Amino acid sequence: MSSTEPEPTQDTPRRGRSPLVVASVAAAVLLAGGGGAYFATSASDGGRAAPGTGRTAPPPLALDGHTEGSGPGIAPGEPDPNGVVYRAGGALPDGPDAAHVHRARGTVGADEVARLARALGMSGAPRPDGTAWKVGPEKDGSGAVLQVEKEAPGTWSFGAAPAGDDCRKGPSCPSGGQTAWGGDPVGEDAAKKAAAPVLKALGQDDAKLDATQLMGAVRVVNADPVVGGLPTYGWTTGIQVGPDGQVVGGSGRLKEPVEGDEYPVIGAEEALKLLNSGSSDEGGAGIGGCATPAPLEGEPKAAPEVGCAPEQKPAKETVTIGKAVFGLAAHTVEGRPALVPSWLFDVEPKGDARPFTITYPAVAPKHLAPAPKPSPTQPAVPEQSARQVESYRTDGSGRKLTVTFWGGVCSTYTAKAEESDALVKVTVVESPAQPERYCIAMAQEQTVTVSLERPVGERRVVDAASGEAVPRK
Repeated sequence: MSSTEPEPTQDTPRRGRSPLVVASVAAAVLLAGGGGAYFATSASDGGRAAPGTGRTAPPPLALDGHTEGSGPGIAPGEPDPNGVVYRAGGALPDGPDAAHVHRARGTVGADEVARLARALGMSGAPRPDGTAWKVGPEKDGSGAVLQVEKEAPGTWSFGAAPAGDDCRKGPSCPSGGQTAWGGDPVGEDAAKKAAAPVLKALGQDDAKLDATQLMGAVRVVNADPVVGGLPTYGWTTGIQVGPDGQVVGGSGRLKEPVEGDEYPVIGAEEALKLLNSGSSDEGGAGIGGCATPAPLEGEPKAAPEVGCAPEQKPAKETVTIGKAVFGLAAHTVEGRPALVPSWLFDVEPKGDARPFTITYPAVAPKHLAPAPKPSPTQPAVPEQSARQVESYRTDGSGRKLTVTFWGGVCSTYTAKAEESDALVKVTVVESPAQPERYCIAMAQEQTVTVSLERPVGERRVVDAASGEAVPRK
């Protein structure tokens, strides 16, 4: 933006973008489909009035995990914001004036489940199974099983065992009874072709596809759907294709989110400034170094010892943003899944590291609702949150399930499992450190073990929060 351009106001149309004063930064991460997605949220006093005239202002958008007045933190797997500064490799786009939030609303009907089941090559009518629809064997749990949650967005999972597999009957099964697919994985084009009917049944024909992920002999097609004409991130559908070219597993969301309120949005340059706010580019004096005794009244201040120098903070690493795309990123809004207008930044890390995407909400910060403040008479209680399960392993009995995930070093974690004939749904809950406890914002790989009522066997292990299949380590 030229320095001569006027700042937009409520009475003048928007031409450029101005920096905003940040009040807080918080971060959350979703690692899915073999790739990494990083989500950050922020509050600020800036923002713009709703575009146009006579338009009713939308209600404040309450992004879960947003905390007012907190300093920068680090999400599991995310580069430490105190050691990384993101820099654009070129000019960044302005984007639109406003965009809609899309929310998960309604329920999934039996006809929608039947359409997906047919695309997966299944027969039989969907039947109610608690809070879900189920297609597949009713009693022994053998064979392909499709399960779809009734409440939108209709999280679904599908799994089929290899032909002739009967792991429940003998010691020849892999550890814990996990089934194995033999042979070589199909190519990327063949996998995308096999996934096409399923994506069509989901209404995701135009999704962005990535078929580079392998799980042994199974190739995974990860699809990021287009919603409201915009690309998405964090709303991925995963289709697993076996070495015979058939779909053998998958997970995702069946019901497309519904268009909700429209919010004014900020440009990519402004979003990048907010992403980087709270830390400077240069190293500086840190804690520690040269302590000297306090002088008595009337005495000169004592000089520090020879060779004593303040501790220096390490210089920050600069990471390049290759491009920025305006789209929708997955968040939870008041406890419900939603797609929020966001900037999707393609990050080009140094060395041999794979590129990844980091997203930042594009909703004008003054339209983000502040987090509720605790009562003055009540101490603040750390909020528990679920962690994304990355992988699992079992002991020889198959009843001790150890899951791997990323989490903060100061938090404590517990796991619970919900078992059915076809699935083992695992939830890992984080209990953050107490507010008065000082804690470094650093994430590391964590494990926690949960006991099952019976061995995993042929059942699929699924992350309860995302509905996605968890690979065996």
